[in-house]
Amino acid sequence: MHDLAGKCAVVTGAGSGIGAALVHRLAREGMNVVLADVSVDEAQKLADTIGADRTLVVRCDVSDPDAVEALAVAAEARFGPVALLCNNAGIVPGGRHRKVWEYSPNDWQWSIGVNLYGVINGIRSFVPRMIAHGGSAHVLNTASVAGFVSGSGSACYGAAKHAVVRVTEALLAGLREEGVPIGVTLLAPGLVRTRIYEAERVRPGHLADAGGPPQESAELDAMRDDLYRGATTAEETADLAIDAVIEGHFYVFTTEAFDAAIRRRCTDIVERADPQFESIVAMSRKDSGLDAAG
Repeated sequence: MHDLAGKCAVVTGAGSGIGAALVHRLAREGMNVVLADVSVDEAQKLADTIGADRTLVVRCDVSDPDAVEALAVAAEARFGPVALLCNNAGIVPGGRHRKVWEYSPNDWQWSIGVNLYGVINGIRSFVPRMIAHGGSAHVLNTASVAGFVSGSGSACYGAAKHAVVRVTEALLAGLREEGVPIGVTLLAPGLVRTRIYEAERVRPGHLADAGGPPQESAELDAMRDDLYRGATTAEETADLAIDAVIEGHFYVFTTEAFDAAIRRRCTDIVERADPQFESIVAMSRKDSGLDAAG
């Protein structure tokens, strides 16, 4: 998609973080942008900086297929056919260093609902419309390096992101089989300076646990500032993603810090070897430059 100006883009999770940075970049490209978020106040403040003539703000819980269908209808009614869908909304339940059996049913439902079904619902509502309208279009799905590595940490987030990788690869394969001019890009950020680890602020009340959100590990809290000081910015991430959309690339990683772990995992699989695991915290330290020699 080399010509974005004047076309319509939809961004979920648009109110902050990578979503907000995508909105800014797409607006600079001359696109009309539909900002979807559960926090419409944040999204509206962002839209106001761009202008009402080029933006539409829609409250949307991406885990709800009816809400995403309504988003697709509203986007087309305002700006016409959607040329670029950014399935970007994502959350990380608190207490990322709990073991897999320690996550509650509510944690799993929230994580799978937003991180996985948000992508699935976007594909189901928008891609058939893109095919019907004809012409070039593109889907950008935000996964994570957590979708390519494994270990004990962030299990319900990582499981959803592994599934997003599979769904996105299937989307690309299916569109190729149909021979339609719709591109697909899979964004796999490493450590990015956003508020995703403050996602408990937007947890739906009906999915809250009686004991309140769990606390993060002391280790992670102690190094949080150092980790984020060297982390990739949301703006840098958005630029990598949209450059890939324009150039037609599929895989987009923001870092090489996880490459060794990804390669080792793939090797273990094909060699039928017992898996080896590296700490997510250790890999994040490499990503932020704290362990440059590692």
